[in-house]
Amino acid sequence: MPNRFADFLNTHLRGDRATWVVAILLVLTSLVSVYSASATLAWKQGGNSVGILFRHGTFLAAGLGCMWAVHRLRFAWFSRLSQLGIHIALALLLLTVLVGSEINDARRWMDIGGFRFQPSDIAKVALVAFVARMLDRNRLVLHDFNKGVKPIVGYIALTCALILPADFSTAAMLAVICFLMMIIAGVTWKPLAITAGLGAGAGLAVIGLATAMPSLFPRMGTWIARASGFFGGQGGSDSSQIDFAMQAIHQGGLLPHGPGSSMSRNAMPVAYADMIYAFIIEEWGAILGGFGLILLYLILFSRAIRIGTRCPKHFGGLLSIGLGLMLTLQALVNMGVAVRLLPMTGQPLPLVSMGGTSIIFTCIAIGMILSVSRSLTDPDAAAPLEPSGSRHTRPLASSTS
Repeated sequence: MPNRFADFLNTHLRGDRATWVVAILLVLTSLVSVYSASATLAWKQGGNSVGILFRHGTFLAAGLGCMWAVHRLRFAWFSRLSQLGIHIALALLLLTVLVGSEINDARRWMDIGGFRFQPSDIAKVALVAFVARMLDRNRLVLHDFNKGVKPIVGYIALTCALILPADFSTAAMLAVICFLMMIIAGVTWKPLAITAGLGAGAGLAVIGLATAMPSLFPRMGTWIARASGFFGGQGGSDSSQIDFAMQAIHQGGLLPHGPGSSMSRNAMPVAYADMIYAFIIEEWGAILGGFGLILLYLILFSRAIRIGTRCPKHFGGLLSIGLGLMLTLQALVNMGVAVRLLPMTGQPLPLVSMGGTSIIFTCIAIGMILSVSRSLTDPDAAAPLEPSGSRHTRPLASSTS
């Protein structure tokens, strides 16, 4: 029986085992925590907590299915598909800005055929993959801003500009992640300095436009209120959410109390989403719930780095590290908000918070990391799509040493 189980795993769940274990543990954490945290939401929807669990479980199952399917592909496909993906994402982001569903003064959502989703979730994965592709293809001219870096900066700027009016934190995180990918890829200091200068100038321009024409940035008032609340002013409902989160963490203590023991879930409006980290600490304690979750994300990040530096292809290495940065930074931002280290951002906890497209594309991102990890032991997984071979075959570690 053990041999059959091992054969099953070797046949169907390929790639880095530690990454698989972390992903499954996060999914199980999400199932238990969202079910326990969604009591208020269930009451608002007529008391159907089982229905909420079923819907959330369906998204998690679909996400795991996507993860499995994606990890079976050769990662060279992601380079080619990123060209299509980034342009689809940009089109969806533009449509969202123009005709998207407006919730809390923010147009983040698109409704197509009765299905509501956030195009920014698609854009995050697509942009990281596309930037990895461009950094790989322009590898020999990364010392020249005009030839090697400017096209990349253009796509980053356009994507972030379309996300920014409704979701400042996602736009800022994407910009930081892509800048770090440029450093890792070996972009020299002069193009990096130009890029940083352009980013600073764009930030000042946004502040000026928002001040002169507030209608262009209806969320500016929310951003100011959140910053004010974080630095000791009146932050409104966002400050109240963080206060409730801090109370939940205090009540949680060090040791676990078990699922269903929370006293704060009815007070926290989004205990199952933005504040789920505080809720988990309340029910599972700071040691198991708090530090345990941090450890899982750090393991995921360390495996993505290990996979990226050992990948035989430059694109695969950048892709794994970029996606690892994206998932880990988002997790740390969510946790930082819950423990009052950062102002309110609205970032979900990857693969744990309730959410449809967020779960699906988080799973796709992990599936892409797993696909790259297969190349460490299976030469066929690193084979190029073109019979003639890839332009750049050196691993990322050799280019940064």
